[in-house]
Amino acid sequence: MAGEPQQFEWLVGAEAAGMRLDRFLTQREVLGTRSQVHHLIADGYVSVGNRAVKPGTMLRAGEHVVVRRPAPQPARVAPAPIALDVLYEDEWLLAINKPAGLVVHPAPGHWQGTLVSALLHRWSTPPPGIDPARMGIVHRLDKDTSGVLLIAKTAASLAALARQFHDRETAKEYLALVWGVPRQRRGTIDQPIGRHPVHRQRMAVRSRGRASVTRYEVVERWEQVALVRAYPETGRTHQIRVHLAALGHPVVADPLYARGRKSRAVGLTRQALHAEAIRFRHPTTAEMLRIAAPLAADFAAALTALRVRSLDFTGVIH
Repeated sequence: MAGEPQQFEWLVGAEAAGMRLDRFLTQREVLGTRSQVHHLIADGYVSVGNRAVKPGTMLRAGEHVVVRRPAPQPARVAPAPIALDVLYEDEWLLAINKPAGLVVHPAPGHWQGTLVSALLHRWSTPPPGIDPARMGIVHRLDKDTSGVLLIAKTAASLAALARQFHDRETAKEYLALVWGVPRQRRGTIDQPIGRHPVHRQRMAVRSRGRASVTRYEVVERWEQVALVRAYPETGRTHQIRVHLAALGHPVVADPLYARGRKSRAVGLTRQALHAEAIRFRHPTTAEMLRIAAPLAADFAAALTALRVRSLDFTGVIH
């Protein structure tokens, strides 16, 4: 079934007088990206008083902006025979090594061929109590991040694992190849993260963002890049990528936070970020588990190439 239509209404204050309509709506942070806002306006779902409006319409103080967004139409997600690299499995839990390029959840532009599609093919029908739109996926990784990902196979396991994530009882480890070499061998990045005020697909360090903490240590270093292990203590969107960029060392080949940096030197065409391991309590047995995922072939090849360039290599940090 389709969802319910949504209506939003805002009063234009003095501070927004003279602002473009599309910018005003994008800043509300509930309608999506600026491009999505443009489509809503062009399709006639936005009104300002009795005026005909365009994305560039200038607002006046005291006007009411009304958005009547139509009900979303759900897309049927089809099963797909996508091979999964299984790291661990029992009757309650599945852990996989997600490849770079695999989208986790269906979304506009990526309805098919996701991890959900792979799980629907693997199990034919969702386990009892598991939402078929999410298939028990406990957390998420960005499309181009590889590594360990947990999937619950029962509703009770999903609830128990979700509680551990919420209460920060899990411990995650990531490997990242970054531009430059951090001055400190070890450090903590404690900076709040929120949606970028202009580029809506990006996150940014913002004073009014959500509290975000990432610990890191330098594992290996070369002349232009370093291998860093990161330990996120919170789970914000793009957290490691944003924090390392804020440190001045963005992830190699990151399309959002390392723009303008050439990645040909290390041979990577996707962001060099890998979810190396996760430690948590088994949802049924309460046993402490640490599940690790070997590096993807492209990431491993990039490290090998760096290590054999003896003139650039300055050694493993102990």
